Amino acid sequence: MQPILEIKAFFFNAQTDYLPYYKNFSIELAEDMQTKDILAFIQEQNENFTYPEENLIFKINGLVIDGDQRMSEVVERLGTSLQIDPVNSYRSSNGLIIDDSDFMKSYEILAPFASDEDLEYYKTLYALHYASETENFDRTYIGDAILVLAHKLITADSEQKEAILEAITYPYSSLLDCEYENNLYYAQDHTAAIEELKMMVKPSTTDTPSFMDTLSARFAEKKAAFLKKEEKEVTVVTVEGKQIAYYAGAVTGNTNNINEKIVQANSKVISFSRANKLSGLSLLEDNKTLAYTKAATTLLDALDSGAQVLIVEEQEVYDMFKNNFANIEKTIGRDIDLELISSADFMDSKVSIGSGNHKSRETVYMREMTANSI
Repeated sequence: MQPILEIKAFFFNAQTDYLPYYKNFSIELAEDMQTKDILAFIQEQNENFTYPEENLIFKINGLVIDGDQRMSEVVERLGTSLQIDPVNSYRSSNGLIIDDSDFMKSYEILAPFASDEDLEYYKTLYALHYASETENFDRTYIGDAILVLAHKLITADSEQKEAILEAITYPYSSLLDCEYENNLYYAQDHTAAIEELKMMVKPSTTDTPSFMDTLSARFAEKKAAFLKKEEKEVTVVTVEGKQIAYYAGAVTGNTNNINEKIVQANSKVISFSRANKLSGLSLLEDNKTLAYTKAATTLLDALDSGAQVLIVEEQEVYDMFKNNFANIEKTIGRDIDLELISSADFMDSKVSIGSGNHKSRETVYMREMTANSI
C-alpha cells in the first residue's frame, strides 16, 4: 500500500485576497508520481489553485524544487507531511505564480558586460536566484545568481573587473550583504566564488606576513592568553532536566553525538528549523545590522521552539552570540532568555549521576571566560 501524503498548499490571488491562506489535501503516492503531478491533483480538487506552466519551480517544506522531481525521493527525504509554497511568497500574484521581473532586473546590472551566451547562462540560474537565503532577510537583495554571473564574467575578462565589482556592490543590497547559502532541493555551493568576489572588493591592505612575523604573532597571542588567566571567572550552566537545542550551523555529522549526551543529562532534545542555517558571522564586519538580525532569528527560533539552553557548535559563532548578545536583542526588539554553551564545553564535560538517588543527580557545565568576553 502506497503512503498517503498530507499536503498543505498555498493559496493567494492578488485581485481578490488580502492575505494568503492554506488548504489541506490528502493524496495517495503513486509509483511514478512527480512533483508537478501533485500540483495538477490539487488543481483538480480546487480550481483556484494555480501554478506557472513555464519556469516551474516552487517550494516544498522550504526547499526550492522543480516539477520533474520524483515524489518517492521527496517523501524519502522530507516525509509525508508536505507544505507547498511559491518560491517567493511576497511576489506571489496568483498562487505559485510570481512576479519574476526582479530576476531580469538584476541582470540589467551586468547587461553592459555580458554577451548573449552570458544571458543564456544567467537564465539557467533562475532557481538559484529564488533559493537565496539572504533574500529572506532583505527583499531588496539583488540575488545570488547575478553574483555567480559576475564571477564568471570577471574570470573570462579581467579587464572589466573593477566596473563589474562596482556594479554588484553599490548602491544595492548586494555582494557585501551575501552570506552564501541557498535553499535548493539539490544545493549548489558557490561559496568560493562569492568569497573570491568579496576579496576583490576589499583586498588586504598589508603585505603577506613572513613566516617569522606569523610565528611572532602566535607567541604574542599565547603570552597574552597566559597573562589573562588570572582575570578569568567561571560561568556555571546547569542543564539537568532542561530543554536543550543544538545549533550546528554549517557543520554536519555531530548531531547524534550531541543529542545522545543531552539525553544522558536527563534533558530533552529540542529541534528547530534554523539548526543548520548560517547566522551572520561572515557579515559582522560589513553589515552588523544584518548579522545581528540573522543571529537573532536563529536564537529566537530555538527559544520559540521551546529551548532553554542552546548548544552552539562553532566556537566563532558562539563567541559572536555572546559578545554581541545585547546588540542582537536590541536589533530584534526582544529579550532572548536563552542560555548558551559551546559544543566543545558541552562534550568535554562529565555527566555526574548520583547513585540510587535521582534527587542527587546533577549535571553542570563550566566554562572559563574572561570578564570582558561577554
